[in-house]
Amino acid sequence: MTRLAHSFTVVLAFTALSAGCTSSGGPRVPTTEPARIDLCHGYGCHYRTRLDLTESDARRFAAIMAAGAESPAAERRAIAQAVRYFEARATAAIGIRDRPRSEFGKGKERGQMDCVDESKNTRALLFYLERRGMLRHHTVAGFVQRGFLFDGRYPHATAVLIAPDGLKWAVDSWFEPGGGPPDIMPLSEWMKRGVMGER
Repeated sequence: MTRLAHSFTVVLAFTALSAGCTSSGGPRVPTTEPARIDLCHGYGCHYRTRLDLTESDARRFAAIMAAGAESPAAERRAIAQAVRYFEARATAAIGIRDRPRSEFGKGKERGQMDCVDESKNTRALLFYLERRGMLRHHTVAGFVQRGFLFDGRYPHATAVLIAPDGLKWAVDSWFEPGGGPPDIMPLSEWMKRGVMGER
Protein backbone atom coordinates (compact mmCIF):
# COMPACT_ATOMS: atom_id res chain seq x y z
CA MET A 1 0.00 0.00 0.00
CA THR A 2 1.36 3.42 -0.91
CA ARG A 3 0.16 5.88 1.71
CA LEU A 4 0.89 9.01 -0.32
CA ALA A 5 -1.30 7.86 -3.21
CA HIS A 6 -4.11 7.09 -0.78
CA SER A 7 -3.63 10.53 0.78
CA PHE A 8 -4.11 12.44 -2.46
CA THR A 9 -7.16 10.35 -3.36
CA VAL A 10 -8.75 11.07 0.00
CA VAL A 11 -7.99 14.79 -0.03
CA LEU A 12 -9.70 15.21 -3.41
CA ALA A 13 -12.59 12.82 -2.93
CA PHE A 14 -13.37 13.54 0.70
CA THR A 15 -13.71 17.25 0.00
CA ALA A 16 -16.47 16.54 -2.50
CA LEU A 17 -18.02 13.84 -0.36
CA SER A 18 -18.16 15.79 2.88
CA ALA A 19 -20.79 18.22 1.64
CA GLY A 20 -24.10 16.95 2.97
CA CYS A 21 -22.47 14.27 5.11
CA THR A 22 -24.36 14.96 8.31
CA SER A 23 -27.13 12.78 9.67
CA SER A 24 -30.65 13.89 8.94
CA GLY A 25 -31.42 13.60 12.63
CA GLY A 26 -35.01 12.67 11.84
CA PRO A 27 -37.08 10.07 13.65
CA ARG A 28 -36.48 6.41 13.05
CA VAL A 29 -39.16 5.01 10.78
CA PRO A 30 -39.22 1.21 10.66
CA THR A 31 -39.88 -0.01 7.14
CA THR A 32 -39.64 -3.25 5.20
CA GLU A 33 -39.55 -1.59 1.78
CA PRO A 34 -36.79 -2.88 -0.52
CA ALA A 35 -33.78 -0.59 -0.43
CA ARG A 36 -31.49 0.54 -3.22
CA ILE A 37 -27.92 1.37 -2.30
CA ASP A 38 -25.47 2.74 -4.84
CA LEU A 39 -22.16 1.12 -3.94
CA CYS A 40 -19.05 3.24 -4.39
CA HIS A 41 -15.86 1.73 -5.79
CA GLY A 42 -12.93 2.59 -8.03
CA TYR A 43 -11.54 5.13 -5.48
CA GLY A 44 -13.32 8.35 -4.66
CA CYS A 45 -16.65 6.83 -5.72
CA HIS A 46 -15.50 6.77 -9.36
CA TYR A 47 -17.95 3.93 -10.09
CA ARG A 48 -21.36 3.19 -8.61
CA THR A 49 -23.04 -0.20 -8.71
CA ARG A 50 -26.64 -0.71 -7.71
CA LEU A 51 -27.37 -3.08 -4.83
CA ASP A 52 -31.00 -3.90 -4.09
CA LEU A 53 -31.48 -5.15 -0.54
CA THR A 54 -34.50 -7.42 -0.52
CA GLU A 55 -36.92 -8.57 2.15
CA SER A 56 -34.68 -11.60 2.61
CA ASP A 57 -31.76 -9.26 3.31
CA ALA A 58 -33.90 -7.29 5.76
CA ARG A 59 -34.70 -10.48 7.68
CA ARG A 60 -31.02 -11.41 7.75
CA PHE A 61 -30.03 -7.99 9.06
CA ALA A 62 -32.83 -8.10 11.64
CA ALA A 63 -31.57 -11.45 12.91
CA ILE A 64 -28.00 -10.18 13.08
CA MET A 65 -28.98 -6.99 14.91
CA ALA A 66 -31.32 -8.78 17.31
CA ALA A 67 -28.22 -10.30 18.89
CA GLY A 68 -27.09 -6.81 19.85
CA ALA A 69 -30.29 -5.61 21.48
CA GLU A 70 -29.13 -5.88 25.09
CA SER A 71 -26.49 -3.16 25.18
CA PRO A 72 -24.48 -0.65 23.11
CA ALA A 73 -21.43 -2.93 23.24
CA ALA A 74 -23.48 -5.88 22.00
CA GLU A 75 -24.95 -3.73 19.26
CA ARG A 76 -21.51 -2.72 18.06
CA ARG A 77 -20.55 -6.39 17.81
CA ALA A 78 -23.72 -7.00 15.81
CA ILE A 79 -22.93 -4.05 13.56
CA ALA A 80 -19.57 -5.64 12.77
CA GLN A 81 -21.41 -8.76 11.60
CA ALA A 82 -23.89 -6.67 9.63
CA VAL A 83 -21.01 -4.90 7.84
CA ARG A 84 -19.50 -8.27 6.92
CA TYR A 85 -22.78 -9.53 5.49
CA PHE A 86 -23.34 -6.25 3.64
CA GLU A 87 -19.88 -6.39 2.08
CA ALA A 88 -20.49 -9.97 0.95
CA ARG A 89 -23.65 -8.73 -0.80
CA ALA A 90 -21.68 -5.81 -2.26
CA THR A 91 -19.06 -8.21 -3.62
CA ALA A 92 -21.79 -10.26 -5.27
CA ALA A 93 -23.31 -7.14 -6.85
CA ILE A 94 -20.02 -5.73 -8.14
CA GLY A 95 -18.62 -9.12 -9.08
CA ILE A 96 -15.16 -8.37 -7.65
CA ARG A 97 -13.91 -8.71 -4.09
CA ASP A 98 -12.24 -5.62 -2.73
CA ARG A 99 -8.65 -6.12 -1.58
CA PRO A 100 -7.57 -4.69 1.79
CA ARG A 101 -6.51 -1.05 2.07
CA SER A 102 -5.68 0.90 -1.10
CA GLU A 103 -3.03 0.19 -3.69
CA PHE A 104 -1.06 2.68 -5.71
CA GLY A 105 -2.17 2.82 -9.31
CA LYS A 106 -5.47 1.04 -8.65
CA GLY A 107 -7.64 4.13 -8.92
CA LYS A 108 -10.52 3.61 -11.35
CA GLU A 109 -10.19 -0.16 -10.96
CA ARG A 110 -13.66 -1.62 -10.62
CA GLY A 111 -14.34 -3.31 -7.32
CA GLN A 112 -11.40 -1.77 -5.47
CA MET A 113 -12.16 0.74 -2.73
CA ASP A 114 -10.32 3.48 -0.93
CA CYS A 115 -11.46 4.84 2.42
CA VAL A 116 -13.89 7.26 0.76
CA ASP A 117 -15.66 4.36 -0.95
CA GLU A 118 -15.57 2.24 2.20
CA SER A 119 -16.85 4.95 4.53
CA LYS A 120 -19.65 5.97 2.16
CA ASN A 121 -20.79 2.37 1.69
CA THR A 122 -20.63 1.65 5.42
CA ARG A 123 -22.59 4.80 6.22
CA ALA A 124 -25.24 3.80 3.68
CA LEU A 125 -25.61 0.49 5.52
CA LEU A 126 -25.82 2.22 8.90
CA PHE A 127 -28.57 4.50 7.60
CA TYR A 128 -30.36 1.43 6.24
CA LEU A 129 -30.27 -0.16 9.71
CA GLU A 130 -31.30 3.09 11.40
CA ARG A 131 -34.26 3.72 9.11
CA ARG A 132 -35.56 0.23 9.79
CA GLY A 133 -35.37 0.63 13.54
CA MET A 134 -32.56 -1.92 13.88
CA LEU A 135 -30.22 0.47 15.72
CA ARG A 136 -31.46 0.68 19.29
CA HIS A 137 -28.38 2.10 20.98
CA HIS A 138 -26.68 4.26 18.34
CA THR A 139 -27.41 7.00 15.83
CA VAL A 140 -25.55 7.64 12.58
CA ALA A 141 -23.24 10.66 12.49
CA GLY A 142 -21.33 12.40 9.71
CA PHE A 143 -18.04 11.29 8.22
CA VAL A 144 -14.83 12.09 10.08
CA GLN A 145 -11.38 12.52 8.57
CA ARG A 146 -7.93 12.38 10.19
CA GLY A 147 -4.47 13.25 8.92
CA PHE A 148 -3.20 16.09 6.73
CA LEU A 149 0.21 14.78 5.57
CA PHE A 150 2.11 17.62 7.26
CA ASP A 151 1.19 16.13 10.64
CA GLY A 152 2.92 12.86 9.71
CA ARG A 153 -0.33 11.04 8.97
CA TYR A 154 -2.06 10.23 5.72
CA PRO A 155 -5.68 11.46 5.26
CA HIS A 156 -8.21 8.80 6.07
CA ALA A 157 -12.00 8.82 6.51
CA THR A 158 -14.48 6.72 8.45
CA ALA A 159 -18.19 6.31 9.11
CA VAL A 160 -19.23 7.22 12.67
CA LEU A 161 -21.87 6.18 15.20
CA ILE A 162 -22.94 7.98 18.38
CA ALA A 163 -23.70 5.90 21.48
CA PRO A 164 -26.30 6.89 24.13
CA ASP A 165 -23.57 8.38 26.34
CA GLY A 166 -22.51 10.68 23.52
CA LEU A 167 -19.32 8.76 22.76
CA LYS A 168 -18.54 8.57 19.06
CA TRP A 169 -17.40 5.30 17.48
CA ALA A 170 -15.53 4.82 14.20
CA VAL A 171 -16.72 2.04 11.89
CA ASP A 172 -13.83 1.53 9.49
CA SER A 173 -13.71 -1.40 7.06
CA TRP A 174 -10.82 -0.14 4.91
CA PHE A 175 -8.11 -2.33 6.45
CA GLU A 176 -9.70 -5.66 5.54
CA PRO A 177 -10.75 -7.24 2.24
CA GLY A 178 -14.43 -7.17 1.32
CA GLY A 179 -16.37 -9.09 3.97
CA GLY A 180 -13.61 -8.80 6.56
CA PRO A 181 -14.24 -7.55 10.11
CA PRO A 182 -14.34 -3.75 10.38
CA ASP A 183 -12.48 -1.76 13.00
CA ILE A 184 -15.03 -0.44 15.50
CA MET A 185 -13.39 1.69 18.16
CA PRO A 186 -13.86 4.98 20.01
CA LEU A 187 -13.39 7.79 17.55
CA SER A 188 -10.88 9.44 19.88
CA GLU A 189 -8.68 6.34 19.60
CA TRP A 190 -9.17 6.13 15.84
CA MET A 191 -8.12 9.78 15.49
CA LYS A 192 -4.72 9.04 17.08
CA ARG A 193 -3.89 6.38 14.52
CA GLY A 194 -2.71 6.65 10.94
CA VAL A 195 0.93 7.58 11.46
CA MET A 196 2.66 6.92 8.14
CA GLY A 197 4.01 3.39 8.04
CA GLU A 198 1.63 2.20 10.79
CA ARG A 199 -1.95 1.05 10.97
